[in-house]
Amino acid sequence: MAKKRTMVYADEEDLAIIKEAAKRYGVSEAEIIRNAIHRAAMSSRIWEEPFFTRTSKRLVERDETFSEAREAVWDEQYEKYRRMRDER
Repeated sequence: MAKKRTMVYADEEDLAIIKEAAKRYGVSEAEIIRNAIHRAAMSSRIWEEPFFTRTSKRLVERDETFSEAREAVWDEQYEKYRRMRDER
C-alpha cells in the first residue's frame, strides 16, 4: 500500500514512550507510529462481514464451520506473532 506523508502533533510524554519502544524493538519511531495509526483505523472501521473472509480463503477452500475457521485464523495469527516475538 502506498504511504502518504502527514503531520501529527503528539504530547512529549507519548513521543518519549514511542522513542523508547522503537529502541527496544529495533524499529524506527515512524514504524511504531504507522502501526498505531493502522490499529486505530482498523478499530474504528465498521465491518459488514467477519474480518478474515476477504483475506483468508478458509471458508471457501475447506469444509469447516464459521466458528472453526475463526478459531483457526486466530491460531494462525498468534503463531505469526509468537514467531516474530521469539526472533527478537
